[in-house]
Amino acid sequence: MPALAVVKAANAKFAPAYLPVALFVGGTSGIGQSMAEAFARYTKGNAHIIICGRNRTAGESIIAKFPKPTVSSPSGAPLHEFVQCDATLMKNVGVTTSDLLARLPKLNFLVLSQGALNVQGRSETEEGIDKKLALNHYSRFKFINDLLPLLQKAADAGEDAKAMSVLGAGHAGKIDVNDLGLKKGYGLTAAALGAATYNDCMVEEFGARNPSIAFTHIYPGVVRTPIFGRMHWTMALLSPILMGVLYPFTVSSADCAEYMLYALLNGDKGAFRKDNHAEDLGEKGYYVTDEARKAVWEHTLALTKA
Repeated sequence: MPALAVVKAANAKFAPAYLPVALFVGGTSGIGQSMAEAFARYTKGNAHIIICGRNRTAGESIIAKFPKPTVSSPSGAPLHEFVQCDATLMKNVGVTTSDLLARLPKLNFLVLSQGALNVQGRSETEEGIDKKLALNHYSRFKFINDLLPLLQKAADAGEDAKAMSVLGAGHAGKIDVNDLGLKKGYGLTAAALGAATYNDCMVEEFGARNPSIAFTHIYPGVVRTPIFGRMHWTMALLSPILMGVLYPFTVSSADCAEYMLYALLNGDKGAFRKDNHAEDLGEKGYYVTDEARKAVWEHTLALTKA
């Protein structure tokens, strides 16, 4: 396990010869926010950084604190921007990706950390997808799949081309290929473990189909973020107590972001599963089979396109 100081030193050496374009979906709070802030700091603001989320006020407030760039965008557009999108709906993701495809010349880094943690049962969107699974898997798949042409342009130019899903690598479970989306066997545990396996299947298949791009599924660990307080009003009251009890076993979102960024910047081409210290997981918590990978791909592609 690399020490935090070593990770920070490595991240500080990131100095690409090109102007990087990075999209942080779920970047308005928690790990996504901390990753966007660290990326802005290490590039000294000289990068096209896009924060995507639901809360425009939060997103623009974060961007306002970024280091001011000393270079200009080739298109003359602002280098730091917020894009609003409620990723629980695939149609919203489609509108967002269509806009980005129309105006971005490339995409070097795509970070997906959107999610929701609550104790409710299955809650379907108008598209018939459970909201937690929509954020934890389907919208992530759609962002990657739709924006592949931009990632490929970066790869073709000899630049970094990397997509990362921050979720539950190594903390997955067996899935029922006859109940993908959990219409029949829904449960909080099944949704959490299933989404992690779906993400494993996702990065493996994307990696196999796009060998010049890096796809990583990574586990962030237990991180001190506001997410517990958003689970339910009772959790909002108990969150300070819970965080106090868990404090010795948790890390700050800023420290977590350093490891996540380290894995992102130093990843090679292909598909990877990483732990919270950016190390390869091997076979730990691995439940992917050829049948599962094919089934998850076909199911997700059909559902997100529909």
